[in-house]
Amino acid sequence: MHSHAPSPLPPDPISADGDDRDFAWYAGDHHIHTTFSRDAMYSVDDQVRRARECGLDWMVITDHGGPDHAKQSVALQTPLIAEARRRHPVLVFQGMEWNIPGAEHATFIAPEHEDTPDLLQRFERAFDGDVLAARQNPTGPRLIEHSVQGGPEAEQLGLDALAWLVEELRTGTVGEALVLSNHPMRTGRVSPSKVRGWRDAAPGVFVGWEGAPGHQAAALPAPLGRGRGRGQYDESPGPWSFPGYDLDQYRTWGGFDAATARMGGLWDALLAEGLPWWITANSDNHFDIGDTVRVGNLSREHYREHGSRGEPVETGVVQHGYVDFAPGFYSRTCVGSPARDYRSVMAALRSGRVFVVHGGLVRAVEGRVRTGPGPGVTFGARTTVERGGDVEVELRVDPATAPNGSGQVPRSARWDVIVGTVTGRVADTDRDLFEAPGTRVVESFEVPARASGRQVFRTTLRGVADPLYVRFRGSDGRHADADGHPRVDRIGDSDPWDDLWCYTNPVFVDVR
Repeated sequence: MHSHAPSPLPPDPISADGDDRDFAWYAGDHHIHTTFSRDAMYSVDDQVRRARECGLDWMVITDHGGPDHAKQSVALQTPLIAEARRRHPVLVFQGMEWNIPGAEHATFIAPEHEDTPDLLQRFERAFDGDVLAARQNPTGPRLIEHSVQGGPEAEQLGLDALAWLVEELRTGTVGEALVLSNHPMRTGRVSPSKVRGWRDAAPGVFVGWEGAPGHQAAALPAPLGRGRGRGQYDESPGPWSFPGYDLDQYRTWGGFDAATARMGGLWDALLAEGLPWWITANSDNHFDIGDTVRVGNLSREHYREHGSRGEPVETGVVQHGYVDFAPGFYSRTCVGSPARDYRSVMAALRSGRVFVVHGGLVRAVEGRVRTGPGPGVTFGARTTVERGGDVEVELRVDPATAPNGSGQVPRSARWDVIVGTVTGRVADTDRDLFEAPGTRVVESFEVPARASGRQVFRTTLRGVADPLYVRFRGSDGRHADADGHPRVDRIGDSDPWDDLWCYTNPVFVDVR
């Protein structure tokens, strides 16, 4: 059984490399639940404390939206978040997990601002899928109505919500917010056309998705885990699922969502349009594997009356079947920001200056793409090359120096430079396209077994004639296939510590 003591705190910022750039890397998690969710059990203060113990610089509290939550939970939670901000040296964003009508869930992030709670409440009460379902059918089961569960009416409700949010941000006091799709491929209800619709309806607001979901311990066999899929990705197609997906789209690949991990898949199809769409990785923390506490009060009546589950109860006995790791213990979203403050972190997420890593595989990684003299640009940025010119690509990897939650100091074995051609916006008739067959690994670097210190890898893309994007991927190599790609995770038998990956967001290269 793995140890679940917090990882050692890294120095702040997480990378000591400050040459030729004006930002540092800060680790965070934008998908975390507390007792203000109907199915979670840690207090706000506990989650913030644990996140900092695990080395996070920023975090987002994202309790589930819904009819009971909408009544009072945001107002009750707000002073507790304010107190946690005073007690702990970590940025604590107030957000929520939005039930997107006709789709899956999404993180809604707003900055530290006195009007943030009001914005969250008004959005939830007007546009949360569970709230709308309860309003349509107040005495029946949740999420059953056609206009909320699926079909064109539901899709339009989601777009209406984004249109409202964009207008509210344009005219309101808060002035900014971010939305990121959570566990997008889990149920198959997030079709390619829905993603394109969200991106186009709220550019600069709906900016990406979880490239890797939380619940990473779910595949560990009983009694320690639930014997399910990593991320609880073990669903099958349902009545509102997109019919074009095969069953492997419902599984994780090396712990990452198939839409991100499949070479030339949906993520690459979106990037091939030349528009930003970013990835993150998060804990989706509700309750920790191996923990000895349980939810304070399990009754729905208590939640409806109090807006929370109450304080967790210490039992002294391991509660089997828990599937989460603490925030920052296994999954990290690392943003490149000039300062560790709320607006700067949001700006870094919006711009895609992000890499994501599992199990502490690396301390930090940074790509540089150059089309001429100077330091070049990194993840999320855009540069231009003269047609027929060369593009220099460099990857700097700071290896892990401390044991992770498995008690081992992990090491990366291979890094891939992945390139895709930018072909432009798809036609209206092709908005469900989810393949980019031209995406390819142009260079792979094997890391020597005894390598220590920073590793720097370089390659050159010569005679570039068409616009493209460059992204990077690294792994410990233990479960990759013969070509270095991740394998489909086995349900009930995929130890997350034995299959570690790191992905970066792309750099776009235009041609003139």
